Amino acid sequence: MQIDDFQKYGKDAFENASKTFNAFTKTAQAVAAETADYSKKSLEGASSVTEKVLGAKSLDKAFEIQSDYLKSAYEGFVAYAARVGDLYQAAARDAVKPYETMFAAAKAK
Repeated sequence: MQIDDFQKYGKDAFENASKTFNAFTKTAQAVAAETADYSKKSLEGASSVTEKVLGAKSLDKAFEIQSDYLKSAYEGFVAYAARVGDLYQAAARDAVKPYETMFAAAKAK
């Protein structure tokens, strides 16, 4: 290898690292937005249920309200976790792509 090859390799490695960093930065921002949205909805739902439970005319009705809320809260959390998981999975794919190209080019030489 010549010096030019080393310089090109160093430049490519830096560009790939930058692309990987950008992918993770973009994912962190998306996860933060998802988390903020989920937290807001969760807090609003808990507040609404508390009001409904306190206004219930019977203990049975209060338990029914609470049970319905727990079911919807669970479903909401599962959906949130799936979205965040998808974001991390996409970030991992995006982070590896530049290196796949670099390794394929090195292997071809």
